[in-house]
Amino acid sequence: MPEILAKAPDGKPLKAGLVGCGGRGSGAAINFLDAGNGLEVTALGDIFPDKLEACRAALKERGQTVADEHCFIGFEAYKQVIDSGVDVVLLCTPPVFRPIHFEYAIEKGKHCFIEKPCAVDPYGAKQMLVTSKRADQKGLSIISGTIRRSQKDCIETYRRVAGGAIGEIVSAHVSRLGGALWFVQRRPEWNDMEYMMRNWVNFCWTSGDLVVEQFIHEIDMMSWFMGDRKPVRAEATGGRQRRVTGDMYDFFSIEYVYDNGSRAHCTSRQMGGCDYNHSVMVYGTKGYTNCFDKIYNLDGSIAWQYPHPKPEDADQSMAVPDPYVQELIRLVTAIRTNKPMNDTELHVQSTLMAIMGRESAYTGKFITWDQIIASSQRLGPEEYAFGPVPGIKEEIPLAGAAPKI
Repeated sequence: MPEILAKAPDGKPLKAGLVGCGGRGSGAAINFLDAGNGLEVTALGDIFPDKLEACRAALKERGQTVADEHCFIGFEAYKQVIDSGVDVVLLCTPPVFRPIHFEYAIEKGKHCFIEKPCAVDPYGAKQMLVTSKRADQKGLSIISGTIRRSQKDCIETYRRVAGGAIGEIVSAHVSRLGGALWFVQRRPEWNDMEYMMRNWVNFCWTSGDLVVEQFIHEIDMMSWFMGDRKPVRAEATGGRQRRVTGDMYDFFSIEYVYDNGSRAHCTSRQMGGCDYNHSVMVYGTKGYTNCFDKIYNLDGSIAWQYPHPKPEDADQSMAVPDPYVQELIRLVTAIRTNKPMNDTELHVQSTLMAIMGRESAYTGKFITWDQIIASSQRLGPEEYAFGPVPGIKEEIPLAGAAPKI
């Protein structure tokens, strides 16, 4: 279990480069600065100047100035950031680029923060695994953006579940029902690539669809509490009712089947005007848990709950620090204490579980773990450049008729 620290220990100064200057990337850069002393963000890279400048301005408000010569634009900007003299790379672009960016960063001997998900297809996920082994050989530290594993109340709840508090795990039910996601309508002056990049959360090849790009948080948390066992099969359905751009679904229902016959049901939706729900429930032979801060007896009474302090309480030792900052504290601590850590393999497993669910819904077929591991599916164009994007249209996958993985 990771130790929760107020900040990383002092040590050698560390410079970070950010690849992907959107909202999450800008947030990760600030989280890095908050992780301890002697930390700088010295290089930025993005394909869009406006995104880079917005991030640069946000950093300047925090007293961090990034020099002109360390601001890079274009699809090759990641190489320039990595080669600029940084120690750490924050990989926060749309996830389709994560495998190639990670590969180059490890080749150059850089520690990495990898935002979730780590890939959009089996090809990229397996590339991540190979690169992860190289990182281990080089003694590099890698931390993933699966934040619940760095969240104090979740960790304390997990500690008790792992110790047998709810008995043998028998099932799970996971739900993330949210509002419609943001989208961008195409402008006449945009070519195919610019449109898809500015609207990336609505295209499968750039984001992996909602079950991979967003719902991975809940799938990863469920998998963690169930012992990080690999499911043998995904049985899913899904569709699109109200999403107005792109080629993705806006709801999924996935059943993961395990080798002992236990099942986990996961459902997600992105539609406006509907009720919201966010829950990760894991059930055992002695009780069940919400995975965040409560453990229940079988009769529904509370067996244990996390002692969240009130703001006015003198004792704040059980306050829950920002998990987005904790991720970076863990990374900096690993580097400065020379105790490498690498959670890429679990990140890949959760990503592949999400891809299993997506492909089962898209194809109308049950998808096994062996199939997803053996698949050579690779989404997106062969080359990344502004201009036409051949072979990719705003066509919705039709279950029963969509191509097999």
